[in-house]
Amino acid sequence: MRHFLRVSVFFLVSATSSCGGGGTNTTAAALSGNDAYAATVTSAASAGSGTPAAAAPASSLYRVFSPQSFWYQPIPANAPLNPNSAAYVQNLVSQVQTYYGNVNLNTTNYASPIYFVQTVGGSSSVTWVNGTPVYPVSKRVNVGFWDCQNKGWTDPNLVAQWQGVPIPAGATPAGGTDSEMSIYDLSTHTLWEFWVTRQVNGQWQACWGGRLQNTDQNIGAFPNPYGTTATGLPFIGGEISAEDLAGGSINHAMGISLVNVENWNIFSWPATRSDGHNPTNVPNLIPEGTRLRLDPSVNVDALNLTPVGRMIAKAAQTYGFVVWDKAGALSLRMVNPASYKPAGMTDPYPALFGGLPSYQVLQNFPWNKLQVMPNNYAKP
Repeated sequence: MRHFLRVSVFFLVSATSSCGGGGTNTTAAALSGNDAYAATVTSAASAGSGTPAAAAPASSLYRVFSPQSFWYQPIPANAPLNPNSAAYVQNLVSQVQTYYGNVNLNTTNYASPIYFVQTVGGSSSVTWVNGTPVYPVSKRVNVGFWDCQNKGWTDPNLVAQWQGVPIPAGATPAGGTDSEMSIYDLSTHTLWEFWVTRQVNGQWQACWGGRLQNTDQNIGAFPNPYGTTATGLPFIGGEISAEDLAGGSINHAMGISLVNVENWNIFSWPATRSDGHNPTNVPNLIPEGTRLRLDPSVNVDALNLTPVGRMIAKAAQTYGFVVWDKAGALSLRMVNPASYKPAGMTDPYPALFGGLPSYQVLQNFPWNKLQVMPNNYAKP
């Protein structure tokens, strides 16, 4: 079912903003999975004695789904390709050339903030795990539905999913008309997503989204028709975090938005739906949900890429991209820096991008060397 129409915009990030260090006197204790949020320890440098605890992987908080999730599975170098791979890639390259000549990294607009919260036990103040704040929340709120699309009806299941949401004080949705926002409760392994989110007289409202419980047992997708992306694929799976970049590697598949995709009734697992529109049957449009990768034989280190571009290229060789949305321009989503603002941290991306505007970070990326995996690739 086609739910949403999205528009992306390009924007400049300020080269004068500094990268906030947040929690420089603490480091996460070495715990498995997203349980690492529960403990912080004083570093040897600040305590003057003892041995510092090993830091949990930078991806630990964001790695919320089942270990078998497609988000975390490398693509074997010898995996078979889609028979139409070359034609699909040619179409994608033509979209890059037609729409601004690049692929943007969305940060403040059209990229969801992800607020990690702790509702049971732990500290009464903000703690940090590898630069990511975890907000203690004791008060829950009910998020109301508002009919921004003039559907004329309210989904009672959605309303039920939005009861008792632990939204931290100071949380704000993304910029842009989509106004996305994500909340993840580390205490209960529960994810909430909201689309076209707003506050009216102090009451949170949203136009669509969903809730996923027991995420550690979930493959990494909302059931149809819930979730905020057009495919039902959660932001927390495919957004690139500042912690990924600061750690030097991206250890998960990345969501990519294209301008033109195959019609809504043709999509690939892991997508649970699509908002594609192809009324004239234009050939070789990539279906939403399709898995792409960068040819693993490409020598990425020999390419004239930015440091972030090189990280993304290497992740694209190993984990690939998933087409999760359509937009007004081709784009990847970063974890929105609004995620850090309630903890007093400034936007980390200007420094991580080396002062480049977001639309220049992927300059010289070899989009023509992408490969397309078969329909429903790796579906259980």
